[in-house]
Amino acid sequence: MARQRKKKGRPVSGWLIFDKPKGMGSTEAVSKIKWLFKAEKAGHAGTLDPLASGMLPIALGEATKTVPYVMDGTKIYRFTVSWGAERTTDDLEGEVSATSDNRPEETAIKALLPKYTGVIQQTPPKFSAIKIAGERAYDLARGGEEVEIPSREVEIDRLELIERPDDATAVFEVECGKGTYVRSLARDMGRDLGCYGHIADLRRIEVAPFDEADFVTLEELEAAHPPVPTDETGDEGGYERLADRFSVMDAFLIETGAALESLPQVAITDDQAHRIRMGNPIILRGRDAPVEADEACVTAKGKLLAIGFIEHGQFNPKRVFTI
Repeated sequence: MARQRKKKGRPVSGWLIFDKPKGMGSTEAVSKIKWLFKAEKAGHAGTLDPLASGMLPIALGEATKTVPYVMDGTKIYRFTVSWGAERTTDDLEGEVSATSDNRPEETAIKALLPKYTGVIQQTPPKFSAIKIAGERAYDLARGGEEVEIPSREVEIDRLELIERPDDATAVFEVECGKGTYVRSLARDMGRDLGCYGHIADLRRIEVAPFDEADFVTLEELEAAHPPVPTDETGDEGGYERLADRFSVMDAFLIETGAALESLPQVAITDDQAHRIRMGNPIILRGRDAPVEADEACVTAKGKLLAIGFIEHGQFNPKRVFTI
């Protein structure tokens, strides 16, 4: 019989709300956090460009099962637009492709904002991860191919002008749904105002249900990271014996179930929890128990146990968590 492969790392679970610095890619950030926590597995909820800073929610262990729910969450960005030039990437990384001596008046900017509020059609940047005929748009663009990306529907709940540092720049804050490109906003507003524009600074400050109060910096994590000699983790149970050394770091993690606060949550008994762990449905008891729900989750002893659906008062598990 084939030997079962030993898992590498600690079975640590939870959400780390990373304040990603500029210059670091999202994949690089996940690898760094996974290494710092010595986690078995990790993933992120929504890519953040290397030139952008701010919130990158990173899921460790069992929390990776809840990534789709955070990816669907409302996002808030604060961004600076530089007027007078459009760039191939719609940010500072690209080459200048069009220029103008015009600079917009504040009244003109404010008058334009309602056009970009609500459900709108938006064309993603040519340098984006959108797939065209199976290829990433940025790969095609970098190869010199002319990329035609179809527009798509996105939802913007709020778009505000925050300040005008000078005639050539403007700072905005936008609250938007999944799939919105802030770089496209800068490009399109610049065209409408007859002055062109591109992103000069971009920071994501919120991904629902998380906010700025949850931020953890790389400096905080590195300061809390314990020394872990390789020879202490090489045998079975090695990381488990070092759990106390990671207590300060683990305190930065948010409970896995926090990602599901938008779903109905039902507390269940130990007997019901046993049935759920075996993959069986349970009947929900109690006057306030929901009867129907496309998605819901159950908790046991205050911790997330499963995500599923409720039909005729019966909870049917689709994804069970190890707690």
